[in-house]
Amino acid sequence: MNAVPDALPRTAGELRAAGYAPRPIAREIHDNLLAALREGRDAWPGIVGFSRTVLPQLERALLAGHDVVLLGERGQGKTRLLRTLAGLLDEWTPVIEGSELGEHPLDPITPASIRRAAELGDDLPVAWRHRSERYTEKLATPDTSVGDLIGDVDPVKVAEGRSLGDPETIHFGLVPRAHRGIVAINELPDLAERIQVALLNVMEERDIQVRGYTLRLPLDVLLVATANPEDYTNRGRIITPLKDRFGAEIRTHYPLDVESEVAVVRQEANLVAEVGEPLLEVLARFVRNLRESPVIDQRSGVSARFAVAAAETVAAAALRRAAVTGEDPAVARPVDLEAVPAVLRGKVEFEPGEEGREVEHLVHLMRRAIAETARERFAGLDLRPLSDAVADGHLVATGERVPGAEVLAALPELPVLHEVAQRAGVAADEPAGRIAAAVELALESLFLARRLAKDSDDGTTVYGE
Repeated sequence: MNAVPDALPRTAGELRAAGYAPRPIAREIHDNLLAALREGRDAWPGIVGFSRTVLPQLERALLAGHDVVLLGERGQGKTRLLRTLAGLLDEWTPVIEGSELGEHPLDPITPASIRRAAELGDDLPVAWRHRSERYTEKLATPDTSVGDLIGDVDPVKVAEGRSLGDPETIHFGLVPRAHRGIVAINELPDLAERIQVALLNVMEERDIQVRGYTLRLPLDVLLVATANPEDYTNRGRIITPLKDRFGAEIRTHYPLDVESEVAVVRQEANLVAEVGEPLLEVLARFVRNLRESPVIDQRSGVSARFAVAAAETVAAAALRRAAVTGEDPAVARPVDLEAVPAVLRGKVEFEPGEEGREVEHLVHLMRRAIAETARERFAGLDLRPLSDAVADGHLVATGERVPGAEVLAALPELPVLHEVAQRAGVAADEPAGRIAAAVELALESLFLARRLAKDSDDGTTVYGE
């Protein structure tokens, strides 16, 4: 919980004397974003791969004061991006203490707050709201009602004796309660069209209508939303009048290169064991292969969460092996990649007619990713001494019950092994598990290049001639 600084004004009079004039939300974001750009500060912490594409478009939209809809397939970081918008708000903002809508003490908008301000004058008590409380998020679902978003008549207030036409009988919904803040609606097309209509006045006239009478509340909100292009044809759509009211529609995308994909996985994955950069590159290329494969339904996309889940699965396989063999530290090796296809096949949609062949396709694409990574890592390195050693009878066994030290012990001392480890970013004096991970990658690349044979049985894999 953020503690309010003691030096901040506590009454409307003190606030006025300190120069805290009301400022529209669009102007507040405009000023803070402009300051960040001028100072070279990162306004979008944790956002990877959008710096030259999505972020410049979003920054232009915010500087123009536009409401924004982000359009993109699942798992492209749309929600993550919207949540960073809160960082563009002032850290603390004054509100009328006890007010339902968080109104500015010098600019009340509800009848109750206007009355209090008139009665108390400069003694109107002031509270302070942190920027994290000024970001409101709603997942659009078909059962969302107008009352949820805008408001409805409160029967309790009516029962207290107020007349039904009294504006103070209204229980305000999510959008009015976000006054002077940001409202984010996830998966906007899933919102029933009659509910979308209720947002039209909020976005254009900035007032609300409840149960047949209009409250002229000059709401000050920035409305942002996300949508999946597939939803326009399958589940719903953004109605044309509402779409027209968004000042900017910005397309998001999956990471454009392997480095960005790896950075996303490294940032988001909760890894219970060590997963080296070469294996993360394999997973990044695997996901990119999935996004290009004709057997995958590309309309539904392959989420970045797939790569994150794959890395976590590989780490879990390594931790399990370390527990069984007593190896320390737990380090993922290429053999752990075998856990990914079977566990995660349900996270991607296949084209019709591919039923029963899902794992086969995933294994093929994983092998391709391994070959591509090895080719990149070991380019120009002659691996013939390694393949010759195996051909001479130094068979190498690996698997979920084989520690890294046994993998290395099966091979003679070869200078090429040090080169392999170095290319994988591993020093010669590091634990055996890390060196074994690099050697296994080289062995698997030789197998995929048909320079070695490989037999698998009962959880053990043997590389041989």
